[in-house]
Amino acid sequence: MASSTNPAVPQGAPSEPPKTCKVILADTIAKKMLAEVQSTLSAIQLPRRPTLSAFLANDDPHAYQYAEWSKKTCEEQGFSFNLVKVDKESLEEAIIAANNDPDVDGILVYYPIWPADQSHQDRYIQETVALSKDVEGLCHTHLFNMYHNIRFLDPPSNLKKSILPCTPLAIVKALEHLQIYNPILAYGNRLYGKTITVINRSEVNGRPLAALLANDGATVYSVDITGVQLFTRGSGIKALRHQVVDRPDLSLSDVLPLSDVVIGGVPAEKFKVPTELLREGAVCINFSSFRNFDGPAVKEKASIYVPSIGKVTIAVLLRNLVRLIANSPRQEGTSDDAQKAREGAFKDD
Repeated sequence: MASSTNPAVPQGAPSEPPKTCKVILADTIAKKMLAEVQSTLSAIQLPRRPTLSAFLANDDPHAYQYAEWSKKTCEEQGFSFNLVKVDKESLEEAIIAANNDPDVDGILVYYPIWPADQSHQDRYIQETVALSKDVEGLCHTHLFNMYHNIRFLDPPSNLKKSILPCTPLAIVKALEHLQIYNPILAYGNRLYGKTITVINRSEVNGRPLAALLANDGATVYSVDITGVQLFTRGSGIKALRHQVVDRPDLSLSDVLPLSDVVIGGVPAEKFKVPTELLREGAVCINFSSFRNFDGPAVKEKASIYVPSIGKVTIAVLLRNLVRLIANSPRQEGTSDDAQKAREGAFKDD
């Protein structure tokens, strides 16, 4: 007579399958980067504490919170952080003074400063920051290099890396940590075969991020309230830099099911990425101040979920600051070993 009971579970076999989704916290990614920052700073032998001057000229509570996090991390890592609260009309003069201060190594400005219909004034302030102190990579030279996939400031010597915007680079570093970048492929092609949706196309974060990912070989759908744009290096990624094509035939609901990675950056509390449209096993990363993903629901669908990126952004900020120091002219008394360390700072990216 056949038994109606279930077959016995073999001894030692798991009683239930492992959890589907792995949640990765920003702190895990940032710790490794901060260790790299410390070792590089030690090797270049700066005779004083590096100094970052940050200018806050708006009333955004999220900007103030980010400033407080930045100050805490800077001081914990042995950097000086000078937060300057200034009104809009005095901001340009304050930045020029910092440009000319030899004890200031990097300058950070919290955007936006003016309303959206006056965004040209933010752009003017970005250009006021000296190239040698632009820790955010937002002046024209750094942005031109990023969009044109030019990675150095001094070709053909190629000893001074261009500075990349902090939040976009933080997300790139998170993707490297998550092994979304394929190290078997050639440098610059390591996202080939990946489809990524970025929900944000701001000039500070979303558009630079889409360009960086496409320049590294990905097919990127950039989505905002105006529609969808496709960023790629063309068929077979044969172009040297990304190209952008408007896709009025597509919407967020069309591109989400195609995406290996979904990156949310919508600055609105009510916005949520539709979980039901995510493909099984997608990687989901949130860089908005608000939660763009429904946490419990996304953990049932995604393979990896990164709920915030803020601490990685601060680690990148310090990394960029050390890179600015490494890019600066050789000072009298700098040892050959220290100069060699400057020239090799963060050379692997």
